[in-house]
Amino acid sequence: MATFFLIIIYLAFISLGLPDSMLGSAWPVMRLDMNASLGTAGVLSMVIAANTIVSSLLSGTVLRLFGTGKVTLVSCILTAGALVGFSWSPSLIWLVLFAIPLGLGAGSVDAGLNSYVAAHYKAHHMSWLHCFWGVGASLGPIIMASFMAGDNLWRQGYLAVAGIQFLLVIILFVTLPLWDKVAKSSKVVQSDHETPDQRKEETAHAPGTVKSWRVRGVNLALLTFVFYSGVEASVGLWGSSFLVNIKDLPAATAAQWVSLFYVGITVGRMLTGFITFKVNNRMLIRYGQWVALAGTVLLILPLPSIVSLAGLMIIGLGLAPIFPCMLHETPARFGKGHAPSIIGYQMAAAYTGSTLVPPLLGLLASNSTIGIFPMFIILFAVAMILCTERLNYFVRKVRVG
Repeated sequence: MATFFLIIIYLAFISLGLPDSMLGSAWPVMRLDMNASLGTAGVLSMVIAANTIVSSLLSGTVLRLFGTGKVTLVSCILTAGALVGFSWSPSLIWLVLFAIPLGLGAGSVDAGLNSYVAAHYKAHHMSWLHCFWGVGASLGPIIMASFMAGDNLWRQGYLAVAGIQFLLVIILFVTLPLWDKVAKSSKVVQSDHETPDQRKEETAHAPGTVKSWRVRGVNLALLTFVFYSGVEASVGLWGSSFLVNIKDLPAATAAQWVSLFYVGITVGRMLTGFITFKVNNRMLIRYGQWVALAGTVLLILPLPSIVSLAGLMIIGLGLAPIFPCMLHETPARFGKGHAPSIIGYQMAAAYTGSTLVPPLLGLLASNSTIGIFPMFIILFAVAMILCTERLNYFVRKVRVG
């Protein structure tokens, strides 16, 4: 039953990824219909992100009150309805209004499913979960492109994805009783394999002893997510501009090379799922951070352009295990009772990083040169490593103490 139910969770994460990449694909045509400027897409993106952050911060409380199954079901209804709203919107103000439930629903699903998998499944399932998000994010533009080819029917593209979301709503409604059954059965299995160190840490971080956001080390975990998401989003947004303006590549070639960065993340997460059978989360996080840093260094070296392609793919492969492994490690680091709230905080921190860091790099580059791109990424990667190692030090002190 747990395996069957995991397939449903994977489908939900594919569904979560579908809308994330659609706005950018459709905007060149959407903005003409809405009589909006090119930069207005940034406003819509920030409205979605702001509401995602809000729902992520509230997710711990909401999940405790209603349970993951009901929260996921209602969140999918919100996102599906918002996508229908996008397809119907007669003007820009309606797009802004429907961006609110789209963000609220996405944040709750993201935090809820991550918390559930971290608590009830093994590390490789978390890596594969985020791999399936990549599948959804890759399919979104393909679906939109198929409707826009020829007649620019972007509204039908949004409607089609809304239909997929509503199909998931039906599946989630039918399987709603399974959430508690799987949780109870997995808790029994996990408790049999709990180490004395994990039980000691769980007692130290028992709910009621201290508020979740005040648990020692949480601030470092949140900073790590800000730095990680800042690196990932900045490479995705500005990597092409760096290749065109500094490495003198054609724009089409640069876009293809940056797409391989995302391929590196998706493939890397699939492979990470198998590696977790032999290597623990903390070592994978450490290795991934150093690999990503090494890939960024390749962008600086005065070597042939093909080395930049290798650098982008290496950055993607390095980043691949970091996010899912950090999330899966949350119950072990801070206690199972605090994990749902802290995972919500971490998701909010991740969205904050991906929202604010790329514009910061853009501002700095506009006042200097996009050539600062690799050094900016290196700075954030080093900060991520320092926060992670300091956090590991705190965790070891709790276990020794």
